[in-house]
Amino acid sequence: MADGPLPRSERPRRKTVVALVVLSTLLGLLAVFAVWAKRQLLETDTWVDTSTELLADQDVQEAVSGFMVDGLYASVDVEAQLQKKLPPQAAALAGPASGALRELAGRVALEALQRPAVQDLWAEANRVAHAQFITVIEGGGDNLSTEGGDVTLDLGTMIEQLGARAGIDVAGKVPDSASQIEILSSDELGTAQDAVNLLRKLAYILSFAALILFALAVYLAKGWRREALRTVGWAFVLIGVVVVVVRSVAGNYLTDSLASTESIKPAVQSTWSIATRLLHDGGLAMVLYGLAIVGGAWLAGPGGLARSARRGITPIMERRAIGYIALAVIVLLVLWWNPTPGTSRLGPSLILLVLLIAGFEALRAQAIEDFPDQTWDGATERWGAWWGERAEHAKARRQAHTHSKAMPADNRIDQLERLARLRESGVLTDEELAKEKERMLA
Repeated sequence: MADGPLPRSERPRRKTVVALVVLSTLLGLLAVFAVWAKRQLLETDTWVDTSTELLADQDVQEAVSGFMVDGLYASVDVEAQLQKKLPPQAAALAGPASGALRELAGRVALEALQRPAVQDLWAEANRVAHAQFITVIEGGGDNLSTEGGDVTLDLGTMIEQLGARAGIDVAGKVPDSASQIEILSSDELGTAQDAVNLLRKLAYILSFAALILFALAVYLAKGWRREALRTVGWAFVLIGVVVVVVRSVAGNYLTDSLASTESIKPAVQSTWSIATRLLHDGGLAMVLYGLAIVGGAWLAGPGGLARSARRGITPIMERRAIGYIALAVIVLLVLWWNPTPGTSRLGPSLILLVLLIAGFEALRAQAIEDFPDQTWDGATERWGAWWGERAEHAKARRQAHTHSKAMPADNRIDQLERLARLRESGVLTDEELAKEKERMLA
């Protein structure tokens, strides 16, 4: 893995390696977006978690409460109901009372959306809608036909509860048009099925293709593999940074294009931010992976600090069993920390484990080659001697401290005077006198 000037015959291979890294970076960038879209759109638990988090956002709550109140008033003639309940002489007040009740219903809806029971209804409605979406996309099932192909989010139960809390009788009166949000219409079914099938394939193909091409680039960089590995690490970092930047820019663009009025812009921004949080986490994960790769390439390098660090860990890596125990501890700590979306999933975690083992073996081989004298047995002897020396020093300090505390003040003065005379006679140096004084007065 040594770096150095390349002979002329190796230059074409270097261009091939660079081309592979560039191609892998582009594929990796696309893979991050494909994996995010697959997880966000096709995993029911992820969909429900995201939608529940959306409802917990105040801006989204205001938008949803407005939709529910509009659905409530679109399905029931509130003014007519009030006229029936009011005495004839007060019938003219039904109109203003209806407007006031609408404002009250908005506040009630907003408060209701913050309640766990209503949020559970929202989560269940989203779970049912997503399950229906997946069933329709996959061609239907025993109890669901895909002929209609419509997938909707039904908020009828929530609207009925809102009406009951506001004192408006809407039971069985809310039409589908006022209580359902269309997710997929029948004329979009074919396109959606093709897009989902393509998305599933791309998420896997792009990810594996990028990893294989990165590995091939490092393999072909004979004589400068450490430099190639470091370049791959920086490519990972670049992918992560681009993903985060694109998410931010796209969010601003979509907010401006989708928000018809300034009043709903906060809801659109919150929706985009929450819905693309997995994408943001994926970008940060790529940055962390890249920095880990760059750190590994640095540790294998010729620099003084890197050689010193490599020398220090060689005794642990020299015994393969002990080295793997240390690696297992590191892996368990990372899984417990769970810093990236990949470490919470079995497939990506297995890939990371394989890459860690490969990196461990490569670093182990180089460390043993560079420092063959750094063995486990020799290190345990050195560590034992070091700890023994530390223990002796600690014991001596404790004894000196105990002796100093037990020594009477007059006796200490006599001892100091004796030390001063020894210094004047040349028996003690200034440094020795200072050490003795420090020991006595500690």
